[in-house]
Amino acid sequence: MDLLRVRVARPAATGAVLAAAALLAGPAAVAQGDSTTQSDSTSPGTTQAGSGWNDDAYRGEVEVIPGDDEAADMVSGVVFEDADRSSTHDDGEKGVAGVQVSNGRDVVTTDSHGRYELPLEDGMDVFVTQPRGYQVPVDEDNVAQFAYTHMPQGSPELEYGGLEPTGPAPEALNFPLEKDKDAKHPHQSCVIGGDVQTYDEDEVEYARAGAFSDLAAREDYGSCGALFIGDVVGDDLALYDSIRELSGMLNGPARFLPGNHDLDFDAESREHSVDTFRAQLGPQYYSYDVGKLHVVALNSIEYPVGDGYNGALGERQLGWLRRDIAEVPEDRAIVLATHIPLLNFADQGSDVHQVDEVAEIYEILEGREVITVGGHTHSIENLRAGDSLTGWEETFGVEELPFTHLTAGAISGDWFSGEMLDEGYPTAIQRDGGVPGVITLEARGEHITERFTARGDDGSTQMSLGLNTPAYRDWFTAHEDDAGEAPEFESPLEVPQEDLGEAWLTANFWMGGTGSTVEVSLDGGEPVEAERTQQMQGEGQRVGAEHSDPTAVQQQLVHGGSIADRSMHLWRLDLPEDLEPGAHTAEVTATDVHGEEFTDSVEFEVTD
Repeated sequence: MDLLRVRVARPAATGAVLAAAALLAGPAAVAQGDSTTQSDSTSPGTTQAGSGWNDDAYRGEVEVIPGDDEAADMVSGVVFEDADRSSTHDDGEKGVAGVQVSNGRDVVTTDSHGRYELPLEDGMDVFVTQPRGYQVPVDEDNVAQFAYTHMPQGSPELEYGGLEPTGPAPEALNFPLEKDKDAKHPHQSCVIGGDVQTYDEDEVEYARAGAFSDLAAREDYGSCGALFIGDVVGDDLALYDSIRELSGMLNGPARFLPGNHDLDFDAESREHSVDTFRAQLGPQYYSYDVGKLHVVALNSIEYPVGDGYNGALGERQLGWLRRDIAEVPEDRAIVLATHIPLLNFADQGSDVHQVDEVAEIYEILEGREVITVGGHTHSIENLRAGDSLTGWEETFGVEELPFTHLTAGAISGDWFSGEMLDEGYPTAIQRDGGVPGVITLEARGEHITERFTARGDDGSTQMSLGLNTPAYRDWFTAHEDDAGEAPEFESPLEVPQEDLGEAWLTANFWMGGTGSTVEVSLDGGEPVEAERTQQMQGEGQRVGAEHSDPTAVQQQLVHGGSIADRSMHLWRLDLPEDLEPGAHTAEVTATDVHGEEFTDSVEFEVTD
C-alpha cells in the first residue's frame, strides 16, 4: 500500500447518538476501533522515543554581511554546508554546488564552490531553493530561514510596520545548509494546513487546542515539515507573534504563504501588500526540495484591485515559476501550493477566487507529475484529472483538469463558528460539511497520495453519515435563512415507513473524489454502491436540501455558520421501500482513489 493507514471498522452508533457523533461531540469523541499511527519507525523525520525534533533542530539564520556600496546592483555569496551550525561561513566549510538561488525573477545555479551572483533591486526577496538531502535552518519558532529581503529604505508607512530598512546591498549573502539523510529519503510526509485565520487571541487558543496540538503529537513530518497556505491570521497582523508561538509546537520546519487576510490593507501597490508578512514569516513565493518532491509555494493574491483583491500571480511571479520549473529534474514530482486555488468547485466560475493565469500554469507544468493544493474556500476538495465543471471553460478556458487539485480545508474550519466543544474549540463545520483538519501528502518517490486528518482525531474518521428525509427537507426549507437560530430537527435518524421512497442515506466522504466509491450494506446484506451527487462531468453545482449534508446542516442551522447545501464529495443511497419498521444498521465502506478503505456504521429507525 502507498499510505501508512489501515482499514478501520467502527462500532455502529445507536439512536440519536450518530447525529452528534462526528460533529456535535467533535472528532475526538468518535475516533474508535482499530487504528495505527500515521508513521512507522522507518519513516524519515520520525523521532525516536526519548527525543524530540525540537531538541535537535538545526537552528540558525541566513548570513548577511553588511555592505556600504549604495549603488551596488548585484548580490553574491555562497551556499555552504554549515558543519558547526554557527550560520557563519567559516574557513574549511565547503560550498554546495548545483543549488538554485533566486531573486524572485532570475534563477541561477551555484558553481563547484557553492558561489552565486544575482541582480539586485529594491524590494526583492533573495532565497535559496533547499536542495534534496539538506535542510535550511529554522529559528526559535521553527520557521524556516532561507531568504533575505532587500528593502534599503524600508516599507512605506504601514499600520503593522512592514519591513525595516536594510540599508545598502550586502557585501555577501550566504545561505547555510545542513546535510540530512531523512530529507533525501524518497518517502516523505508533508503537512499542508489551510487558513488558520485567527481574528483574536481566543481564536489563537482554539487553533492551539485543535490542529496545532494534533501536530505537536505527531512525529512523521520532521524532514518535509508543515506548509501553511495562507490566511495565517484574520486581518490583524499583530497576531503573527502568536502564530509563531504555535509553530514552535511543531515537530518539523514551518513555512508560510500569504492569503487575502494577511495583507497590509493600507499598502497602495502590490509591491508592498505583504511587507508585514515578509518581515514576520518569510518570502511571498519560493520553492524547496525534499525527497523526490519539488514544492513550489506561490502568492496568488493580487492586491489592491479596485476595492478588493483578485486571484492572480502577476507577470513577474509567472516568469519566475517558468524558470524554477525548468531547473527541476524530470524524475521529481511537483507540489504546487497557493492560497487561492488554481481552480475549485466551491467558487465554480468566479474570476476572483480562482487564479487568472491557470492556463499558462498548466502549460508550464505540462508533462510533469503534479499535484496542486490550495486553501481559501473553507472546504475540502479532491478534484482529479479529467474533472470538469460549468464555469471553468467559460471563465478560464479550461475544459477539464490535467492533474489533481486539492483544497485543504481550513484549520479554522468555518471561521471558528458553531457550538463550543469540551475540547476547547467550536465545531466549525465547513461549507461542504467537512470538519477542520489538515492534509498530509505522502510521497513514495515521485508518487503522491493524500490523507486527511480531522482535528482531534487519529485519522480513522473520514466521513459523516446521516439521513435525508422529507421531514428534514421541510425543516431545511423552513429555516435555511435562520442559521444559528433554527430549532433542533427532532429524530434525525428516523424515517416513517411511508416516506421510504423519498429518503436516502448520506455519506459525506471528506476526501472522496472521482474514482472513489462508497458501498452500503444494510442489515448485513450484500453491499450496494451509493451514488455520488456531484459527478464533476461538466455540470454545474447541485445545490439545496436534496444535495445537502443533513448531519452538518443540523449543526449549522442550530448553532451558526455556513450551510452545507452543496458538496463534491457527498454520496447517497436510496432506502428500500420495503424496509420493515424497527431498527436497521447501515455499514458504509468508502474507498478512496488509491484503494484505501474506511468503514463506519449508522443505526436508524423506520417508524410505523
